[in-house]
Amino acid sequence: MNTFEEIVSKLESHYRRPKAPVVVEPFDLIIWENIGYLVDDDRREIAFEALRNQVGLKPTDILAPPTEQLIGITKLGGIHPELRAQRLKEIAHIVLNDFEGDLLNALQLPLPKAIKALKKFPSIGEPGAEKILLFTKTHPILALESNGLRVLLRLGFGEDHKNYATSYRLVQEDLADQIGDDCDFLIRAHQLLRQHGKELCKTKAPDCQSCPLVTSCTYYATRQKKSVSV
Repeated sequence: MNTFEEIVSKLESHYRRPKAPVVVEPFDLIIWENIGYLVDDDRREIAFEALRNQVGLKPTDILAPPTEQLIGITKLGGIHPELRAQRLKEIAHIVLNDFEGDLLNALQLPLPKAIKALKKFPSIGEPGAEKILLFTKTHPILALESNGLRVLLRLGFGEDHKNYATSYRLVQEDLADQIGDDCDFLIRAHQLLRQHGKELCKTKAPDCQSCPLVTSCTYYATRQKKSVSV
């Protein structure tokens, strides 16, 4: 089995080094998660930039316009625009009322308390909170989304459970002694694992023949044994 560093290195050689994240401020990251729903990154960015240009990205900016104006923007980010417009207002209220308008102090809390604070926001569960803490470079943590988690499970890390949170934690625990404390490296790892899961290591019909990790993939080895035995 490859080490985590070797996995990231092979993915980087295959896909090239990813660009720096578009959004890195904590409030912006929360808005980014809520501005779109079931859309690709390009469409999410269109909606995000429309909000930045037409309204602004401060809590007071988002509370100022009528909800109808926000709905016009959230329509750019997919379905349920009314709900997501309401959530933008809710996010702004939470920042002002619970965090005195500034999330930075909350990010500096010990990790469990920082995660709990961020989970106050709509659409932010534990993985989302961990992504915010990583992308703001306040906590070096192996933050994963569903594509990245699937890749690591197929490579043999952790154990795949019906309960998503259990699978997530088992993978993190399995790699705890390998992730280090370099946030830039971990951000690239997050991006590359996500890209690999979206492009090659898909849920259905993964393209194993094109995979740069195939020689050390437990999932592929199991599939090959099954095909031989049939």
